[in-house]
Amino acid sequence: MKKWGDRYDAKRVRDIDGLHFYMAYLMPKRTDAEVYINEKLDITELLKYIEEKNASGIRKVTMFHCMIAAVARTIKMRPLLNRYISGKHYYDRNEISMGFTIKKKFTDHAEETLMIYKPKNEENLVAITDRLTPKVKEAKKESDNGQNVDDILNIVKKLPKPIMHIFMAVMRFMDNNGLMPKSFSSVDTNYCTVLLSNLGSIKCDAVYHHLNNFGTNGIVITIGEIHKEVMLDENNNPVIRDVVNIGATLDERIADGFYFARSLKLIKHLFKNPYLLDKTLGEEIDFEF
Repeated sequence: MKKWGDRYDAKRVRDIDGLHFYMAYLMPKRTDAEVYINEKLDITELLKYIEEKNASGIRKVTMFHCMIAAVARTIKMRPLLNRYISGKHYYDRNEISMGFTIKKKFTDHAEETLMIYKPKNEENLVAITDRLTPKVKEAKKESDNGQNVDDILNIVKKLPKPIMHIFMAVMRFMDNNGLMPKSFSSVDTNYCTVLLSNLGSIKCDAVYHHLNNFGTNGIVITIGEIHKEVMLDENNNPVIRDVVNIGATLDERIADGFYFARSLKLIKHLFKNPYLLDKTLGEEIDFEF
């Protein structure tokens, strides 16, 4: 049941401990509380799994689809990752939301568009792939594809500079007080649980990506290019493995680096045991953090 102080997308956390209450005032800006973690993931078994999934030719599962499924599973099992701070109050989101930036063409001046995906409890990797693939294809079309946030921003860019300052002041006031229209926040990746950037698709490694003080997004994950590295196996023998680097930036006020580092262990476990991605998000899996 919705209570006073709740928002349309989240419930207000009313039993926050003293330390975290203090942190919201000590570090009022999200960028004041950034924690950055760089991690190397062994995806050798995952690539074999992807090859099996694609053998039928019915669909094309990618490593990015697997990352989306793994991150969604992790957030489901680590609920503090789905928390945000706004107006110095803590909120628990009602849904998991994942944002991406899609480049329409791999050229310097190609337009970008935004996409938001909300995983459902009954979805597994295959369902995620089948749902996202047509949406991405539609978003890449040069013609207008109905992305509301793009339409809004194209209008806003025409405002004179003094009016733009007033517009942004109003936007920040609405943002801090939970008054942002749903028509805007529901299509803006600044209001997602996690923002994912697949830099490997442009032959780039994972990098540090800052958070924004606008909106509610508190986690950004960048994914690098797949490459081979020499690693040590359980017997300390050198072996060549397929790996990918990821960089993750987190708002420490919602979950500290220790909590997030343990969450990354789950992503590693899922990639080493990719058949777990066949389970729906609503199904439980055994994992010791």
